[in-house]
Parts: sequence; C-alpha cells; structure tokens
Amino acid sequence: MRSYIENVDFFKGNDPEALVAKYGSPLYVYNEDILRSCMRTVRGLITKYDYTCNFSIKANSNLTILKIALEEGLNCDAMSEGEIRLLQKAGFTSDRIFFVPNNVSDSELKYAIDNGILVSLDSIDQIESYGKIAPGTDIAVRINPGVGAGHHQKVVTAGKNTKFAITVDKIDEMIAMCEKYDLHIIEVNQHVGSLFMDPEPFLKAVETLFDVAKRFKDLKYIDLGGGIGAPYHKVSEDEKPFDFDSFKERLEKELDSFVESYGHAPLFKMEPGRFVVCESGILLGKVYAVKTSYDRKYAGTDLGQNILVRPTLYGSWHDVEILRNGKVVADGEREKITIVGNICESGDKIAEDRELPVIKKDDIIAVLDAGAYGYSMASNYNQRPRPAEVMITSDGEVRLIRKRDTFEDLFRGFDI
Repeated sequence: MRSYIENVDFFKGNDPEALVAKYGSPLYVYNEDILRSCMRTVRGLITKYDYTCNFSIKANSNLTILKIALEEGLNCDAMSEGEIRLLQKAGFTSDRIFFVPNNVSDSELKYAIDNGILVSLDSIDQIESYGKIAPGTDIAVRINPGVGAGHHQKVVTAGKNTKFAITVDKIDEMIAMCEKYDLHIIEVNQHVGSLFMDPEPFLKAVETLFDVAKRFKDLKYIDLGGGIGAPYHKVSEDEKPFDFDSFKERLEKELDSFVESYGHAPLFKMEPGRFVVCESGILLGKVYAVKTSYDRKYAGTDLGQNILVRPTLYGSWHDVEILRNGKVVADGEREKITIVGNICESGDKIAEDRELPVIKKDDIIAVLDAGAYGYSMASNYNQRPRPAEVMITSDGEVRLIRKRDTFEDLFRGFDI
C-alpha cells in the first residue's frame, strides 16, 4: 500500500499517537512546508501580467494560517463581517481584503465601506442597497458566466442552478442601477465552483467573463475566480495532481487575447481557496469500537460529522490511512469496512465500504486532505467540543495553533 503520510514525511518525525495523547482526539494537524508550497504555487499562476492571488478564508480561518498567507504574499477574500474582522486581526490591510458577500445586511456592507474595503455585489438589489449607503463610490460586480464546475452540485457556484451572481442577460439592468447611484464598476469577477480537476469549464467561463469585461473600458481588476482541485484519491486511486503547467499555458493565451483586444491589462486575480490548504491538513481520530452488524463491518471513531462534515454533506471522498504504534499500517490482511463517527445520525460516516488494512480498537485513523473546509465547517453538534489544531513547523516543532474547546465554552453564550 502506498502511503501519502510516509511519502511526504508529513509528521516530520513526530509520533501522531503522541500528538493525540497530548492534544486530544480528534485533532487537526497541519504541515507548514506543504502549506507554504501550495501558497507559492498559486501565487505564481500568472507571471506575465500584474496578478494577485486571493486566499478564501472560508476554506480555513485559523489565524496562524492567515498570517502565513500574509507572509507568502497572498491577499484574501471574505464572505462576512466576521471574516473581515479576523483578517484584520491577522494583519491584512484594507487594500488586501476583498469582500465578496452574498445576501448580506446593510450593516455588513457599511462595515466594509467604512473600512475602505472593495465590495463585490452579486445582485441588483444589493447594488441598490450599496448605492443608498455610498453613492458615487467604486464597486465590483460578480457575474454568472452560465458555466459551472465542481465536485458536487452544492458547490457549483455558476451556471443555471445557483443563487450566486448576476446573469449576463441582466447586465443592462445592472448598469442602469449603477448609474442611478453613480457607482463606478472597477472590477468584474466570477467563481464557477469548487474542486475542478478539469480546467475546461473554467477556461470557458473566463472567455465569457472577458466578453462581459469588454463592456467596461476602465476596469482596474478582473477576478477569474478559482476552485482548482486537489487529488483526494491520491492513495486509493493514485490520482495525479492538477496539471498547473498546462493550465498556466492555456490561461496565458486567454489573457493575451483579452489584453490585445482590450488595449491594456487590468490587474488579474484568482481565488484558489481549497487548493491552498487542502493537502496541508490531516485529521486524526481514535477507534473506540469495531463491530459487525449483519453483513457490514464498522470501525467506530470519534470522527463525527461535527468534526468533518464534508462526507455527510456532499458525499465527499477522503482517503484514509491507519496508524498503529506511530506508523502507517500498510501490509497484511485487508477487509471492507465503514468508518463512522460518534454522532447520533445514520449519515455520520467518514468512509463507506472501503478496502483497508484490518482496523483494531485503539488504532488512529488519519483522514487525508482535511485542511480545507474541515475545522472551518466544524460545529458543537451533540454538544461535542471542537478539536484542537496544531502545526508541524518547517523545523519539525509542534505548535498549538488553536486550543480544544472546553465544556465551559459550550455554556458561554447562555444567561446562567
């Protein structure tokens, strides 16, 4: 069995069982070297023209990770006032934050406006709300190019079945609303979806976005969106990484064609949130029971859907590796087994009917590619504390970057 953990030396000599013993189970563990490498990859996607890469905080909102993104030269997208405030806490200045909200209140718009943060508006009603607050100012608009992409319908954010953005047939109405409040469109942007490994739909959407952009002569920015995937089946199916070299070559041709016809090059942006953090995170959890129920075998763990909701919410696949005595179990007998959590829901499954090495009570389950939309979507469902997060630093040290919830944290909001 090929082991990703061993191949990349994920734990840098640290014993994962010792980490669980010290910081508790479950536990999110991040590798700083992998994180920084991915950040540098996306930062170099466009080199011929002025370009910024915006990390989407919703993928992972840990303050330490945000500070590393700042160090690595990334800007950030925010979806809420809370995300803006966290980015400010991390040290991002207003010019390095892009507010990309969806159906938000006037108070959230006003917070961004008062802090000098560029806001992207994705409906004509939101343009009107903004115009009443800040007439005569600069805005960005989010366009639905009619093409979507993603690993699940729930994460496709463009096309004909999504709540996001302004459709191309509403452009004239959008422009009229902007003129009513003297709003100046300085950016157009899109986002087609999350986790695409085939760049074709994205590149097609870029063509449509450029056609829309040509209607505006003085754009400062064009945001191409993101959604670049990571190979979630790297162990189970030897899935290959996203082909960045081919993608960059094809994307540059699209940029060249647009710049030639537009007459100048605005600053281009991309927002590859998932790819930035996905592979840098592994979720560790403990096996507390192994049983057979009728014809199905289960490994019962503390990896409930409150800790990692993606498999329950999207049917998402995460490769898993089994750890015993600090090492990956790679050889020996294998069996079909379903790994489940400790939440009172039948859908509380991490991995279903997997061919894996025989799992024993007290083994550690390592869930790969858990750095994106893992902790950031975690909850206290069933009144279970959220886990700690630790970082394996470049020098191999272990740093606690978020404490495990306490039971007192669960009671903090009550009037008692």
